[in-house]
Amino acid sequence: MSLWADKRVVVTGGAGFLGSYVVKKLKERGCKEIFVPKIEEYDLRDRDAIIRMYQDSKPDIVIHLAAVVGGIGANRENPGKFFYDNAIMGIQLIEYARQFGVKKFVCIGTICVYPKYTPVPL
Repeated sequence: MSLWADKRVVVTGGAGFLGSYVVKKLKERGCKEIFVPKIEEYDLRDRDAIIRMYQDSKPDIVIHLAAVVGGIGANRENPGKFFYDNAIMGIQLIEYARQFGVKKFVCIGTICVYPKYTPVPL
């Protein structure tokens, strides 16, 4: 029996570049209950949407991959907004996971990589 066979897993960002790969690998490892919240139904920057997502999915494990992204130009134009949206999403997901008794919460982040000798400010 697989470790994942009887687990309900939420993968935020599960339809994205990295998330779709994670979902595929979970299925290969025997996970049968994977919930991928889509932004159209669950805007994870919104407290009420997060609560509803936890009520709907009742997860044992959350793998948090979702992020507000937009590329280098968008990040340069809106650094505070991107920081706030991603921070509030992560903080609220963790807090409500605690309140809903989620057994394990895994938060995975990525970074942008720029050329080694890029002038600062970019």
